[in-house]
Amino acid sequence: MIPILIDCDPGHDDALAILTAIAHQEQLEILGITTIGGNQTLEKVTQNAKNILAFVKSEIPLASGQGGPLIKKLEPTDEAHGKSGMDGPYFAGEDYPLVSDNAVTFLAEQLLAASQPVMIVALGPLTNIALLLKTYPELTTKIAGISLMGGGISHGNVTALAEFNSYVDPEAASIVFNSGLPIIMSGLDVTEKAEILLSEINELQHKGPVSHLAYELLHFYHQSGQQFGFINSPIHDLCAVAYLLEPDMFSGTYYFVDVETNEGLSRGQTFADKRLVTDKEKNTLVLETVCRERFANLLIQALAKLDERWENNE
Repeated sequence: MIPILIDCDPGHDDALAILTAIAHQEQLEILGITTIGGNQTLEKVTQNAKNILAFVKSEIPLASGQGGPLIKKLEPTDEAHGKSGMDGPYFAGEDYPLVSDNAVTFLAEQLLAASQPVMIVALGPLTNIALLLKTYPELTTKIAGISLMGGGISHGNVTALAEFNSYVDPEAASIVFNSGLPIIMSGLDVTEKAEILLSEINELQHKGPVSHLAYELLHFYHQSGQQFGFINSPIHDLCAVAYLLEPDMFSGTYYFVDVETNEGLSRGQTFADKRLVTDKEKNTLVLETVCRERFANLLIQALAKLDERWENNE
């Protein structure tokens, strides 16, 4: 079993990644979930996390974190995820307890208490994780690695070169990539291939309550994605969880990767030393391909498992 801590900014794809992890708790021991301002404000993404966890009757500890990046002010957008950050399903504002409003301290406590090194799954801007590494450098030995969604070595989606998570807080991303920890990077190079088809989305509508929730999430997300030219729906954040469950679904290459922090067109760009022009040690497994059918099936089967649990617990 792999102990994990999930840092996220839900987000439709964050929600689906969380649900998939919860469905596989025989493989992934979820020690806690923390939130970070990113897709929307900290208040909104934290409420979204509460909504998801309450819906599946989870008891996973939840802590809220930083409201914005290390240096600049967060500028959330409604374009991809809507005004709530997770538009589509109706939630009444579920009441789910926060164990802390200091994610960095919470993460440190969980690492200290863990009996073996923990994998950090980072699905949003890397502010919380960078602060953890800077505040508690002695805890790096308690971290097995970081499986993150962010970046892209071929192109961006906020600018021509920068992906959203790395663009929001490139200073934090640079700290993480230069931490010396093993990094698995699910960037746009692979996540835009990690799609679920509209026909597969529509089939979820007629299944159990968790599958139907996913249908509502994906129905909105699919419509939103069309404005960016996507025919199908790439579920970016799920890649960071899926790799831990079925790594042979993916292929990738090890590179030295860093992030541009200077102002200008390339701010937030993740760049890989493909031609070995530096003497920097390779620090990142950059995922490049994924079996789309296996990826979609992993999600669909995870939702089915949660449907079954729901029915058995009623």
